[in-house]
Amino acid sequence: MKMRCLIIDDEPLAHDVIRTYAEDVPFLEICGQCYRATEALDFLSRHPVDLIFLDIRMPRLTGLDLLKTLTRKPLVIITSAYEEYALESFDLDVSDYLLKPFRFDRFLKAVNRALADFARQEPVPISPALVSPAPAQIYIKSDKKQVLVTLDEIYYLESLGNYVKVWRETGFLLTPRTLSSFESQLPADAFIRIHKSYLLNKPYVQFIEGNSIVLRNGKRLPVGKNYRQVVQNWIAQG
Repeated sequence: MKMRCLIIDDEPLAHDVIRTYAEDVPFLEICGQCYRATEALDFLSRHPVDLIFLDIRMPRLTGLDLLKTLTRKPLVIITSAYEEYALESFDLDVSDYLLKPFRFDRFLKAVNRALADFARQEPVPISPALVSPAPAQIYIKSDKKQVLVTLDEIYYLESLGNYVKVWRETGFLLTPRTLSSFESQLPADAFIRIHKSYLLNKPYVQFIEGNSIVLRNGKRLPVGKNYRQVVQNWIAQG
């Protein structure tokens, strides 16, 4: 099940950010983009939409005024650079309020909240796996391309500031994301954070020795001091 999403924002950069983030969330499908609220009125009259990413300050008609005109509203996530509209927005029953600029982990939290709201509207119960998505594969942006990667082929992820190396048997993909954003997206039953700079795929662990973990390919990764208890709890669970 996918949520059909419409971006309404007069800033092209905002569209680029939302589209890029949405490509890494398996239950989102961008079905349209509008640069004016007045343009969105026409689009909404002709196309089914489940979720709107809505800016507030736009020419002629603001995002909030647009919401007030709709008799049947999709779910809404506000994306605004101005925090003073938050109270009025929540009075209009929006799912979340993202303050620009926002990171992927905050975006993921907002769309998960919207998905939970969407599930309550549906007669068929939504699997918990969709609320906390655990896709079998994800798209990873690298070298101006979106590379489809199966989770099973990821050995581990290594943080490099605001970039991450996604290590596979064939080498690594370098992507402009944080390790925390991957930690929020990847399934916790398969991936574990063992260090501020490392997130690994549990099935690739060969053995644990002291404060190191050795993978099946021979790579040795350190266990950070703040993550030793997490690793011990994992070992205790068998």
